[in-house]
Amino acid sequence: MSKYCVRVATGTFLDSGTWDNVSVSLVGPAGESPALLLPLSSPPQEEDFEVTAPQDVGPVLLLRVHKAPRELPLPLRPSIPDAWFCRWLQLTPPQGAPLRFPCYQWLEGVRSLVLREGTGEDSHPLLCAQRQAEIKERHSWSSNSDPLFSEEALARNAIPPAGVGEREHLGVTAPGSWRPGSSERWQCRRQGWHQGDPLHASPPAEYVFEHWQEDAFFAYQFLNGLNPVLIRRCRCLPENFPVTDAMVAPVLGPGTSLQAELEVRSSGSLYLVDHAILSGLRSSDINGRPQFVAAPLTLLHQRPGGPLLPLAIQLTQIPGPDSPIFLPSDSAEDWLLAKTWVRNSEFLVHEMVTHLLRTHFVMEAFFVSLLRQLPMCHPIFKLLLPHFRYTIYINIQARTDLFAPGKLLDQVRALGGLGSGGLAEGAVTYRSLCLPHQLADRDIQDLAHYYYRDDALRIWIVNPLSKIVGIYYPDDSAVSRDVELQAWVREIFQQGFLSCASSGVPSSLDSCAGLIEYLTMVIFNCSAQHAAVNSGQFDFSAWMPNVPTTMRLPPPTSKGQTSLVASLPEVNATCHTLVLLSFCPQRRLGTYPDEHFTEEAPQRSIATFQSRLAQVSRDIRERNRDLELPYTYLDPTVVENSIAV
Repeated sequence: MSKYCVRVATGTFLDSGTWDNVSVSLVGPAGESPALLLPLSSPPQEEDFEVTAPQDVGPVLLLRVHKAPRELPLPLRPSIPDAWFCRWLQLTPPQGAPLRFPCYQWLEGVRSLVLREGTGEDSHPLLCAQRQAEIKERHSWSSNSDPLFSEEALARNAIPPAGVGEREHLGVTAPGSWRPGSSERWQCRRQGWHQGDPLHASPPAEYVFEHWQEDAFFAYQFLNGLNPVLIRRCRCLPENFPVTDAMVAPVLGPGTSLQAELEVRSSGSLYLVDHAILSGLRSSDINGRPQFVAAPLTLLHQRPGGPLLPLAIQLTQIPGPDSPIFLPSDSAEDWLLAKTWVRNSEFLVHEMVTHLLRTHFVMEAFFVSLLRQLPMCHPIFKLLLPHFRYTIYINIQARTDLFAPGKLLDQVRALGGLGSGGLAEGAVTYRSLCLPHQLADRDIQDLAHYYYRDDALRIWIVNPLSKIVGIYYPDDSAVSRDVELQAWVREIFQQGFLSCASSGVPSSLDSCAGLIEYLTMVIFNCSAQHAAVNSGQFDFSAWMPNVPTTMRLPPPTSKGQTSLVASLPEVNATCHTLVLLSFCPQRRLGTYPDEHFTEEAPQRSIATFQSRLAQVSRDIRERNRDLELPYTYLDPTVVENSIAV
């Protein structure tokens, strides 16, 4: 007989305890003990128990946790299964150090769960067998008639019942207090703006309202607005954008040569924003009327240290008499109309490609494959799991409430659901997901006042992955030999990117450097990149003319032809647009309350990461003190750890 001390940690939130019977079995090389009852009381969060195993099982390698309802008379039995959220169990043997078994899962109804000690060592055949059994079980779940990873099953497991503040199941979690912004309180009219709902009061939104017509602010949004990833240096003018020296002379000055501006950086730089991805897409009808889409080209200029300014706008990809080039020297009405068309195009590309596709939906593929291919004890699983918190839940909501026929996309956006699908095709490459490559491809290192670029690079660089990867992968061959890691990467390439070699997404990894970049890309897009393209949606979109969701008249084929007001969306299309409010993050970047790593080395790396993020935050706040419009979306203190909204 052997006596053990067992400490059980229950969740810290409402209704995470249980009145059901919970017991544990100790599994070791010499066998498995009978189930040993742990008489949990609710609501204590941590409790100690002393249990006695009738036989010696040797060094404890696994804990088998059992949960089942208590035997109660029929009138007293609960109508729904009781759920219990277990954070971890700690086992102290008669001799030796305590062993921590991380869990961080819900156990609902009758359930058994096998837990491994947190270090995840695989030296014993029993542990190897359990590791393989866990992967096999997940594959069987994902291929039966009611798959665990189908939208229906994930939604069922993610949505909390009444009274539960938070639920987590295999990393799929759902915020109990989350709800979409209330359209009834949304006010999209100029009159009475300052008397609007105080909940929606926002200094940046007020700034947008005051400056949206200005050229400098129009250009600023390509750098630090909702879609700061399209602008690129213009080394030569596209053949389908015939801007002449005479057209830009009023801005660049008489005698200025566009060719000279293209070749000589010191005298200033030319930049291009090309919305060609919108060309030829099918638009939808709203309120029984056809809507219209443009695919503009926008040329911009920045003198050293000065503001970025627009030089010319063409609203189609096909030049000619019916596709005029709009200029700042045109009438104020024509120029503002052209800029508004560009802002509508920015909205369409931002919402479907930059925001939903490259963060929400692409990262979901990485998460689902993580659940299928890596056991919970794998260091990559433990590293990435916090960065997928709530992602599947929020994506299911998007597919249910945004993309279903007749839902929000069909009601407010010019492309609707069908056209938006076409917009997403071929829009993601590995280089577009890796920040340093994305920036290098756009050649924008000399752009001044590009706070998105500066802050995003700070966060990309300070990640702790080089040290954490080094702990578990001492050399490149260790990466190549990890069959579970390779299976994860291979499945993402095959299932997430349909084995498309042109995407550049790797089908395998063979070096520590490649693994570090791959993991950094995942964490960055799940946290900082999503914050950059999501958190400012209300600020930039609250004043509708700055970000119109659709346009009711076709792009003008001549100047002086179309009214701006007549082109803007109708009131109901604007008022029903989903606007996600600014929010205080539930778990900010670098916050890991679920301690999946029990070793000191990765915990030290995480602490160093948190310290570096704190310095990044201080640097950003110091910079913002001198800005008329502070750029706050990548301050680590307001960046969510995962795609959670």
